[in-house]
Amino acid sequence: MGNTYRIKDIAKMSGVSAGTVDRILHNRGKVSEEAYKKVNKVLKEIDYQPNLIARSLALKKSYRFIALIPLFAEGEYWAELCNGIDKARQELFSYNVEVERLYFDQYNQQSFDELIPILEQTDYQGVVIATSFYSSVMRLTQLLDQKKTPYVLIDAFIDKTNCIAYYGINSFDSGYIAGRLLYDQINKTDNIVIFRFTHKGDVQVTQEIKREEGFRNYLLEKDFGGNIYTLLLEANDPNKNTAILDNFFDKHKDINAGIIFNSKAHLVAQHFKQKLKQFFLIGYDVIKSNTIYLENGYISYLIAQRPEVQGFNCIRALFRHIILKEEVNRINYMPIDILIKENIKYYNNYI
Repeated sequence: MGNTYRIKDIAKMSGVSAGTVDRILHNRGKVSEEAYKKVNKVLKEIDYQPNLIARSLALKKSYRFIALIPLFAEGEYWAELCNGIDKARQELFSYNVEVERLYFDQYNQQSFDELIPILEQTDYQGVVIATSFYSSVMRLTQLLDQKKTPYVLIDAFIDKTNCIAYYGINSFDSGYIAGRLLYDQINKTDNIVIFRFTHKGDVQVTQEIKREEGFRNYLLEKDFGGNIYTLLLEANDPNKNTAILDNFFDKHKDINAGIIFNSKAHLVAQHFKQKLKQFFLIGYDVIKSNTIYLENGYISYLIAQRPEVQGFNCIRALFRHIILKEEVNRINYMPIDILIKENIKYYNNYI
């Protein structure tokens, strides 16, 4: 629709000169704020879409985005998010947009820190950051601010940054909802357990911290009278986990409900299936290994956040901001999807 309008048509509709319109469309030269508002109003009204393919090819300009993503295995949560990134990359190929991934261990903050010097010496136009480690992300975003490089946050929103956009669920609210889901299934004085996976020491990522805050806040509001235990498990040691879980439940036979604030609920559910133990378990993220245990009753609820949609939109946001020169919404919360075995087959995370 917008391509049917010529510059002189837009100038006439805006009440400014064709030269002013040209400078605004191509982001060159200075124009008055009043002229900019007039032209921008008309552009929105006519849904103007510039021929960016022709322009980018003519200028032979390329754009490189970097995505900082946790290492993952096929079928895991981050694989779904990267599917969305890849779909956006394929869609924007004609605009000379490339997307490179740099990986870190989500349970090892040092592995994230080691990427920062790489970014200091690399040429790129935009960055996507999985906000696993708060202090490290703050260091990185300060560097990007100094370089005036736009960046998008995923995983958890950090309000003390100058990100152009965030895509993800409201972590606190999702934890709050999880608190309600669990509270409705137990007595007010029942004991419960939070499962937490670690690699090197007791390391929690930003999103999980926010989720747990929301969870505990709901229980506090309800004057929950039971004990909340935290059980640390090893991310890469299933044999050790079996011993830890056996020992814990031998000592706490009364505990029949708990939660894990990441996508590894299937690792805990697997233990309950092997022991034929009935347990009310809440987990996060619709990945195949989780849905199997949801369908057979060893996970009671999954809270989902549409990772493929997030991955797609974060790349699109950089594209719109850097290349289209459009304003993008800063906070873009995903729906907080609550899934049970009866509705999981209808769930659609895809673009």
